[in-house]
Amino acid sequence: MRIDLNCDMGESFGAYTLGADEAIMPFITSANIACGFHAGDPRVMERTVRLAIQHGVSIGAHPGFFDLVGFGRRAMDATPAEIESDVLYQIGALDAFARAAGAKLVHVKAHGALYNLAAIKSDIARAIANAVVRFDANLVMVGLANSAMIDAAREVGLRVAREGFCERTYQPDGRLTSRRDPGALISDPELAAKQALQIVLEQTVTTVNLEKIPLIADTLCIHGDSPNALAIVRAVRDTLEKNGVAVAAS
Repeated sequence: MRIDLNCDMGESFGAYTLGADEAIMPFITSANIACGFHAGDPRVMERTVRLAIQHGVSIGAHPGFFDLVGFGRRAMDATPAEIESDVLYQIGALDAFARAAGAKLVHVKAHGALYNLAAIKSDIARAIANAVVRFDANLVMVGLANSAMIDAAREVGLRVAREGFCERTYQPDGRLTSRRDPGALISDPELAAKQALQIVLEQTVTTVNLEKIPLIADTLCIHGDSPNALAIVRAVRDTLEKNGVAVAAS
């Protein structure tokens, strides 16, 4: 049994540092690198690509809404056509740094509000999938398990990676609890590791109302901007490997 462990990276900007990328990178297998819209800038993108290559971590584009002030976590009034163009633009930007460093992009994972909207709105999910397939039909599209993103990616012939979350709580319908609500985040590394193990071994997750629902995941996410992200990723990886789960890129 194996699972990919991904993390959102490269979210610093200019003089502002966010996340512990250098400390976290050795423990993950896939990096979702911000492309300058919600976070990141050209220098940060280039450094993060090189850091991923150094540690043998798969490189993915992490496109979001054009919202540096809100860190891409605010829903923007963009049409599907605009979203498709914006996602295509961001993938191309990161790919330039990957190619220049002798590497290739492996996957694309939407960020923040764009991700959450695409999970429930098929037209937005299709816009993202169309951008990915227009750029490179061999890329993997990462999306929330059991969501519209997975359906949209499959409709255009993309490979998919169904995503589960170690340190986010789930609603009974399979959606993530909104960050605006209490209890959205799991800050205890032990509890995050326990949820990760349940998702991998049982293919279920326990919701906020203590109900178990089906969840099959190919990749597990840890958010790099969480204050204790390093402790969580260490605990998750250690727990998985101690229970016979190989942590490797999909």
